[in-house]
Amino acid sequence: MHQGNQSISKFFLLGLTVGSEQQKLIFMLFLCMYLVTMVGNLLIILAIINDAHLHSPMYFFLANLSFNDICFTTTTIPKMLADIPSQSPTISFAGCLTQMYFFMLLVDLDNFLLAAMAYDRYVAICHPLHYAALLNPKRCALLVVTPWVISNLVSILHLSLLSLLTICDQRKIPHFFCDLEPILRLACSDTQINDLTVLVAGGAVIFIPFTFIIVSYAIICCTVLGVTSAKGKWRTFSTCGSHLSAVALLYGSIVGVYFLPSSAYSAERDKVAAIIYTIVTPMMNPFIYSLRNKDMKGALRRLFSKKTFFWRWLALP
Repeated sequence: MHQGNQSISKFFLLGLTVGSEQQKLIFMLFLCMYLVTMVGNLLIILAIINDAHLHSPMYFFLANLSFNDICFTTTTIPKMLADIPSQSPTISFAGCLTQMYFFMLLVDLDNFLLAAMAYDRYVAICHPLHYAALLNPKRCALLVVTPWVISNLVSILHLSLLSLLTICDQRKIPHFFCDLEPILRLACSDTQINDLTVLVAGGAVIFIPFTFIIVSYAIICCTVLGVTSAKGKWRTFSTCGSHLSAVALLYGSIVGVYFLPSSAYSAERDKVAAIIYTIVTPMMNPFIYSLRNKDMKGALRRLFSKKTFFWRWLALP
């Protein structure tokens, strides 16, 4: 990536430039949200590891989702917090590419993990007798490792094409982190190939998992409607409520950023939607998956019990 005949050394991030009287409030708000995200997702992981009752495919995928959310928020929020007091926040060229790589990798991985969790619910409800065979440890590992490989390849493809562009003199990014869409808008050279790649490759890693989720739940709904008892229908479908809430929150904000027409583009709307899926969604996931889940609430209580928490996790060797 070049600026005219010179290499770019840094970008200016102007997404969260606020007045001095608002800096402390904004800083404390996002710091608290980051800490809640880290602690909440870490507790989910520890509870799943600690409780043998949760050693199942459903919670294996949930633990991976929580780990992904920890990495996802750490990619953007610490840098954002460091930039809030600055009047002219900058990020180096290498730092921008690194942040963009991990951001695209982890957001794509989120999509695949939600699809894997939808598959888990489909098998559990529609083929309960074959659950252990269809979701054996080898297949569960494959459902996590394969998305890592695909997401890596897609992120590398985007960055490789981005490095071929020439950036105009304007290096101000109206965002609080390095995202692909705002940087493409700084290019003086033709971005048709980049735009096509975003539409095809980026669309595929979002809409293929999303379509799989929709189809899975369509089949689940048909199966649930076949249950004669109203109580049985509610009990069966209630196991999907947490997952559906997380899906709606993530995909609603992603579509708002990447897949509305260019004529409808708004930097402010972009920032609001980005805050939702980079900060709010990872923060809400631990609450979504724990407050409505009796097994998870029980595991968290046992984790915090004196015997489990203080002796197993905090006891000195």
